[in-house]
Amino acid sequence: MILPYALLFFLGCIAVALVLNLWRLFTAPTVTDRILVLDTMTVNAIALVVAFGIWAGTGLYLEIAVLFALTGFVGTVAYCKYLLRGSIIE
Repeated sequence: MILPYALLFFLGCIAVALVLNLWRLFTAPTVTDRILVLDTMTVNAIALVVAFGIWAGTGLYLEIAVLFALTGFVGTVAYCKYLLRGSIIE
């Protein structure tokens, strides 16, 4: 009985976190800070997908969350490699 209220509260908290991440994305002083903000936004998007999967009662959304995690990790590594070396592909 409390699960719908907990999910609603959780979704509200994640929405506030995403808004604060957007604010930080536009006010970040360095590129490194922006990369960290995008990585944090990926984690928040994964949390939203998992919460929606719990609300829908299906396990399909967990696979989507894993795909988001994989692409977020690869994107973060690619950004960092570009900052360190100036190119992604050697």
